Amino acid sequence: MSEVDAPLPDDLATCHELIRQQAATIREAQRRIEQLEHQVGQLLRRQYGPRSERLNPDQLRLFADDTAEEDAGSQPAEPVPEERGTPARTWRRRGRQSLPEHLPRERIVLELSEPERDCPDCGRIRMPFGEEVSEQLEFVPASLFVRQFVRLKYACGSCQEHVAIAAKPPQPIEKGLPGPGLLAQVITSKYGEHLPLYRQEDILARHGVTLSRATLCGWMARAAELLRPLYAVMIERVRASKVIWTDDTTVPVWDPTLPATRTGRFWVYLGGARNPFCVYDFTHRRTRDGPERFLSDFRGYLQADAFTGYDRICAGPDVIRVACWAHVRRKFYECRTTAPILAHEALARIRRLYRIETDCREMPAEERQAIRQRDAVPILAAFGAWLDEQSRQVLPKSPLGQAIAYARNQWPDLQTYTRDGELSIDNNLAERSLRAQAIGRKNYLFVGSDRGGRTAATLYSFAGSCKRLGADPFAYLREVLERLPTHPAARLAELLPDAWFAAHPDARRKAAS
Repeated sequence: MSEVDAPLPDDLATCHELIRQQAATIREAQRRIEQLEHQVGQLLRRQYGPRSERLNPDQLRLFADDTAEEDAGSQPAEPVPEERGTPARTWRRRGRQSLPEHLPRERIVLELSEPERDCPDCGRIRMPFGEEVSEQLEFVPASLFVRQFVRLKYACGSCQEHVAIAAKPPQPIEKGLPGPGLLAQVITSKYGEHLPLYRQEDILARHGVTLSRATLCGWMARAAELLRPLYAVMIERVRASKVIWTDDTTVPVWDPTLPATRTGRFWVYLGGARNPFCVYDFTHRRTRDGPERFLSDFRGYLQADAFTGYDRICAGPDVIRVACWAHVRRKFYECRTTAPILAHEALARIRRLYRIETDCREMPAEERQAIRQRDAVPILAAFGAWLDEQSRQVLPKSPLGQAIAYARNQWPDLQTYTRDGELSIDNNLAERSLRAQAIGRKNYLFVGSDRGGRTAATLYSFAGSCKRLGADPFAYLREVLERLPTHPAARLAELLPDAWFAAHPDARRKAAS
């Protein structure tokens, strides 16, 4: 006899208990189904779907009870960025843009032939009275050239003795082939434009010069060694900042002793406005040793994610942790399909916090702090009470329960940003600074060793700092690599990206509009 055909018990109490047990089993099965659907949906979205976390604004208006007072006293509605507090994009009228005035012009005058200049009525020659100019953008390939250092030899004309020769100026790579311009181009192409060395090898071959990728890789290592003292000064400046933003990302590392690559880590550390550098570090695994070593002398605010490796750094009073609201928002965004009403209510509350940040983004730090205390602190208090209430009603292991637990576990650190106007509501500044590594590893696939990872971290630091400042990394690296061999060690700060850019304001990076 099958289980379906088995007779039901006659005892009423037993039937009630059976119903209770089956109801509990159904609830557990439903919870498990929701979890699996949630996981499958996330995997499908990561594999095939868009990464944007945008929502329909109409859904957030369902929670008018909490936002009515704010909306009634605010300015007319305008597009508000839905994700991570990024500024709304302003769309320009598309069409052909006028070509920049600084580009050189080659004037090509088109004239009528002698027969075409004859007037068809009177037969006289037609004379020019004006011109019509149309422009076409053209390209001249970059060119390589050889710089010869000719050192004249001198000797005494009488005794034919005492031969002397002019000294050769110090080079970025002593007795090496590349000049500072070629080194700067290779560094900028790989670490600023994500162009692997094997592709640069083909580009150089197209210009008639055969250089192997192994040679280019050796140049990168030597250039990093030359720049390392300047890199150390940048690290000290970042450590002296009041606020440091940090995050990490993975990178495959080739290991000949293993059948596959192992996973290394790039860490980014960004200083405040007075130390606007973007410094990278490399570690062979994700442990607390890397951040603890880098931040050993730091005192101030540390804006980071919930990685437990920062716990011991922030255990004392010297380093204050600032949690990231973008991570909290992402947790609620991911469970909007399994618990749409409560998840969207949480997203609506977080949106109110980001709307405040959008309104005061351009204000001085003191005014921004005052606005946060006035407007954001009451919203945070109401949100905290809402999280406490929902935590008692939602299953802890459900997606929504885990999102609520994630927010409540970091709740004190999530409120820290309201204490100082120089702090950010999220850690997106550090996350955006790791896009270079994310794009780069899709192109060069892996770093060749731990030493290669440290070389990449050093060179990424200069390319990333120039990008943050809006400076042209090629112009900066070309001059620094030329001056560094003879520059006094006590004056290295003069060659930092911010000091160099202040002295060369015309070296602004030309960004696409």
